[in-house]
Amino acid sequence: MALSVSTYGWYRASITEYQCTEDFTFTDNYQVWRHYYRVIRSANTVIDALGGEAADPENLTNRANLGQALTMRAHSYFYLTQYMSNDYNPSAEILLIYRGVSNIGVGKSTTAEVFELIESDLNRAIVLMADYTRPTKTQADKTIAKAVLAYTIAATRDVSRMGEVVSLCDAVIAESGATVMSAAEITGGFNNLATPGWIWGVDLNPDIGLRLVSWWGQVDAFSYSYAWAGDAKAIDQNLYDAIPADDARKAQFFPGTGYYNLMPLDKFYDASRIIGGPSGTVVADYVYMRIAELHMLKAEALAKMGQDGAARTALANVLDQRLPDTSYLNGLSGTALQDEIHLQTRIEFWGEGKTYLSMKRNQQMTGARGSNHLSFVGESFAHNSEQMTFEIPELEIQSNVFINEQN
Repeated sequence: MALSVSTYGWYRASITEYQCTEDFTFTDNYQVWRHYYRVIRSANTVIDALGGEAADPENLTNRANLGQALTMRAHSYFYLTQYMSNDYNPSAEILLIYRGVSNIGVGKSTTAEVFELIESDLNRAIVLMADYTRPTKTQADKTIAKAVLAYTIAATRDVSRMGEVVSLCDAVIAESGATVMSAAEITGGFNNLATPGWIWGVDLNPDIGLRLVSWWGQVDAFSYSYAWAGDAKAIDQNLYDAIPADDARKAQFFPGTGYYNLMPLDKFYDASRIIGGPSGTVVADYVYMRIAELHMLKAEALAKMGQDGAARTALANVLDQRLPDTSYLNGLSGTALQDEIHLQTRIEFWGEGKTYLSMKRNQQMTGARGSNHLSFVGESFAHNSEQMTFEIPELEIQSNVFINEQN
């Protein structure tokens, strides 16, 4: 993503020039830590109220609530492992484990210990929610727990466990009933939770009262947003150039010149299609996860196992909806195939937050910044660089006597 025009200056230094990831005093750095640990605290409140993480409630509602709380705790810890540690190192001490609301002042646990907790929480959640049918996609259920578990195991890079990743992806694909978004749907605004390809998200409405401080307030020119008013976010020029002309995803981005050049005017947009939005209230929905992710993650895992044919088939399950001809995949194997899967992940999930996870688990460089960036044009950054990883915030280090060094 390129900040291609900066009028208000909110993002240029701190975000696009990586000050917030390199300086632990920045609020933008603290927000990441605070957000996920608040979710963990809320999850622990529910877990404690239901008898603890080892509880086995008979009541189906309580079982589902406990499973959802364990899923959210695991999800938060997983994202913290990605954001707060430079690389996957089992012996490195990286995060604080809180298993209840009464825990105060703990030291850092190792990567291995955190991942053990994540997997334990998710496996337990899957059992607890085995017979649970969620009322809406806003709720987590066993398919979401399995999807997060697939991401977690994939992040360990343990090739001997890639078969588990494939099995989990297959289970989510089969149990969710979701279909890969069609060519028409991927230019349909990404604004409706009812989209068949979405498996987790939030149905936003006027009563929620979400406004400028939101995803839509950052990227959508058809909402009351910074993207409309002067801080344009666009696809990186180099990545856009890598999308074939006959790829349906190319149409997600405005191909003109001037302010709107390469902005996602046909990927993320309020259904009104009124520049600046019909009102200040956001009603376009949030997508957290969609089924295409599991097809792509499955392809990645199969390729790492050396099962190139099956990997090409899994990848084609997505690309057949994007390209008129995917026969070029037949000529790819080994590293070339893995590189293609990573590239397609970058294209397919642009703006959805999944490229970062792919970069980390595949030990990739960021793409060299294209000409439409305002800073560091032509530069790229390693997955384990300081720029790509947040710091433990200043306030935590000052307040917690058990922490005296950064990760």
